[in-house]
Amino acid sequence: MTLTTFTRFLPVLDWGRRYDRDRFIGDMIAAVIVTVMLIPQSLAYALLAGLPPEAGLYASIAPILLYAVFGTSRVLAVGPVAVVSLMTAAAIGNIVESGTAGYIVAALTLAFLSGLMLLTLGILRLGFLANFLSHPVIAGFITASGILIAASQLRHILGVEAKGHTLIEITTSLWSHLYAVNPVTLVLGTSATAFLFWVRSGLKPLLEKTRLPPLFVDIGVKTGPVLAIIATTLAVWGFDLADQGVAVVGVVPQSLPPLTLPSFSPELISQLLVPALLISIIGFVESISVAQTLAAKKRQRIDPDQELIGLGAANIGASLTGGFPVTGGFSRSVVNYDAGAKTPAAGAFTAIGLMLAALFLTPLIHYLPKATLAATIIVAVLSLVDFSILKRAWSFSRADFAAVAATILLTLLLGVETGVTAGVATSILIHLYKTSRPHMAVVGRVPGTEHFRNVQRHTVETQPHVLSLRVDESLYFPNARYLEDQLSRYAAEKEELTDIVLLFNAVNEVDLSALESLEAINTRLRESGIRLHLSEVKGPVMDRLKRSHLLQELSGEIFLSQHDAVEALAKNNSSPA
Repeated sequence: MTLTTFTRFLPVLDWGRRYDRDRFIGDMIAAVIVTVMLIPQSLAYALLAGLPPEAGLYASIAPILLYAVFGTSRVLAVGPVAVVSLMTAAAIGNIVESGTAGYIVAALTLAFLSGLMLLTLGILRLGFLANFLSHPVIAGFITASGILIAASQLRHILGVEAKGHTLIEITTSLWSHLYAVNPVTLVLGTSATAFLFWVRSGLKPLLEKTRLPPLFVDIGVKTGPVLAIIATTLAVWGFDLADQGVAVVGVVPQSLPPLTLPSFSPELISQLLVPALLISIIGFVESISVAQTLAAKKRQRIDPDQELIGLGAANIGASLTGGFPVTGGFSRSVVNYDAGAKTPAAGAFTAIGLMLAALFLTPLIHYLPKATLAATIIVAVLSLVDFSILKRAWSFSRADFAAVAATILLTLLLGVETGVTAGVATSILIHLYKTSRPHMAVVGRVPGTEHFRNVQRHTVETQPHVLSLRVDESLYFPNARYLEDQLSRYAAEKEELTDIVLLFNAVNEVDLSALESLEAINTRLRESGIRLHLSEVKGPVMDRLKRSHLLQELSGEIFLSQHDAVEALAKNNSSPA
């Protein structure tokens, strides 16, 4: 195995040999900032997943280290994220009761299965499969998930016990428990929420007036939740609010991540296979989107297949160290980028910072109210809610609008698993629908040129006995029959027709089903006295056609250009051009 192969599977060998003092300083500064931000986030997302708070810290240590070794993004910060945490809670909550040891084991198993799937896809170089999940559908799913997450956290703001995995279930449960609202918790929760919203909108202009450098202003805004955590924790501790019914984080073990094992129970694995697959898909799409967006700003390259391996290793690491499913997070990655991270070593330094926090800082969060963590989650996820996608989809494509609307409604009404399944299925169906009815344009020559354009859009020259048809899609099994039907219709409508030329300049692929359709079209047209010609066939397509009998049986010719075809057919027929 060559060094290049090792470098492809271990990107750390690439950037590691060029590591220097400047990169170290940039990575260290970014790590300190991200660590401060990641501590409350990790605790909050563990709460969202229905797990003990320390699980959030554990899920942010080994996965970051493993991604630093195997990942290709220089700034992607891997760990718990809102949508994946919600999907974890929804998947496990239907199988095991929250708060039990079995729930934790199920979370470990879910992370292990997700990591194994991602790793397998990466080794097989199947990263392209994520392209089948359309971005509008993903946006719809994330919007609906943001609403569900925010709704699910209202119980901590109100201080009541409420359950549910759909919007109807959550709303009904909250309504039935309104009589038990804890006033002190409500004040703490709403105050923290209001403060965090103000941090996002009002703190930045305030800091800008102090003429601080832009980097420090951004850091101040993004670490605002730490202030809310400190203030509310001191309030609970100073006024003994826990004795008044305010739910707090409680005792968090002072320890490094433990060594854990997922369950290999066939029954549990069979129940978690589909949720693990859905979490893998959503997690990878979210992560690769963030990684590619940030890499483009510095003209760096992201390898999707290696990203699958990196995320797979991170999730397997989480399953072996007391965590739960993880992926690349948008907010912390942006902070990492803005803070000046140069290499994945910034993630490794962040992991060290979190280790120190797990060892020495956990007693300080004993009195941290869960309402504050819920407020952190609510403010973070509501920024993901974007109903404008519905308006954009409606104005651009009715099919995309239907897919987005269906994904949002099904996620809200039936839960995240149904919603993401519907999103995946709808994305594939829309692709198949669009390609099953490819755009085909009758074209003619623009006067005085050798260019051919759609007869319905341009003033062009045509010949009554020649039909020039441009096929604007690769030909494969879903659309092969449609091509047959269209050509049969044109042949029936034009009695004077003697030649049909298929302009193949947009055809990149012809599969066996399409080849058989072309052979059937050729036979049918020849029996009707019409010759079939091809023009501007691309090299790879021609190579494939040469391995068939079509070219030998073709009733017409193959032309290098559409202009050559029209000129040749005009000479062979006395009809005026």
